[in-house]
Amino acid sequence: MTSKPIYIVSGEYTRLRQLVTSLIAGKSRHSESCRRLLAELDRCVMLAAHEMPPGVVRIDSRVEFEDLESGEVDAYTLTWPDRANPEQGLLSVLAPVGTALIGYSEGDIIEWETPGGKRKLKIRSVVQPAVA
Repeated sequence: MTSKPIYIVSGEYTRLRQLVTSLIAGKSRHSESCRRLLAELDRCVMLAAHEMPPGVVRIDSRVEFEDLESGEVDAYTLTWPDRANPEQGLLSVLAPVGTALIGYSEGDIIEWETPGGKRKLKIRSVVQPAVA
């Protein structure tokens, strides 16, 4: 993991903390991802939505990232677990890569352990959802 501060919108922080705490208590299949996300939440900086820098990955952000080892480029919208559908480009915040990305910014390089081994990811771009 990297020690660079990450930024989370306060409302998302609250919902994420409740989600991971309940999943850990229930011994969910996501328990390991939840523990890692909880560690990230423990060190994050919470901001109001209007204070968030524009290039920070948050829920509903469209993120393009590159695996610096393989050169593979992927793009997903980070979402809550109940909305996740990788075939439609919707990546759960509880997926290993989703947990790795949340709170980081365009240009950041993240080293993160995944089921396939450690990955080194560079965030190439972040697009925030349109506000209705």
